[in-house]
Amino acid sequence: MQNLLNTISEKITLSLSIKNVIQDTFQKVFFKKGDVVLEEGNTARYLYFINKGVLHNYYYHDGKQISSWFYTENHFITAWYSFYAQQPSFEAIECLEDCELYRISYTDYQKLILEFPEFNTFARLLSEEMLMIIDQISKNWSFLTAKQKYEVLQSYFPQIELRVKLGLIASFLGISQETLSRLRAQK
Repeated sequence: MQNLLNTISEKITLSLSIKNVIQDTFQKVFFKKGDVVLEEGNTARYLYFINKGVLHNYYYHDGKQISSWFYTENHFITAWYSFYAQQPSFEAIECLEDCELYRISYTDYQKLILEFPEFNTFARLLSEEMLMIIDQISKNWSFLTAKQKYEVLQSYFPQIELRVKLGLIASFLGISQETLSRLRAQK
């Protein structure tokens, strides 16, 4: 729980009352490697904080699984569109390692936003952060070379290849595993 509180306090000042509510509201959950936290087509009812482990969002295109983003410790994860809109998700979330997560329901998240102005600020800053990342990737991705895409991934997740199968990284980058191996050899 301390990692969660520390991560939130990087964005806002936490009063004792909000700390207590966060501790009471966020629920610790465990998943095994390979567990699917959210199935495509289901609505994301929870926002998760990663205390331990690696997860990824993915979707299918022409029958192939495509990783859309990776998440590691001290990050929040959900299917963002589905969570905010409370609509069915077009992607799934899978654990790539055994995971220890804290989760908050959409209903409780909205309740904290309404009841605590500082949590409202946190929620806004979190959504702005995710929007910036998604916007940066969506607008620039198609213009980047494979090497540049790999460098972007490395900037967000140094040494991700030590924790994630190379095939998933290659699918995220939109390249073959052979091309990824060549890129990694150049480092």
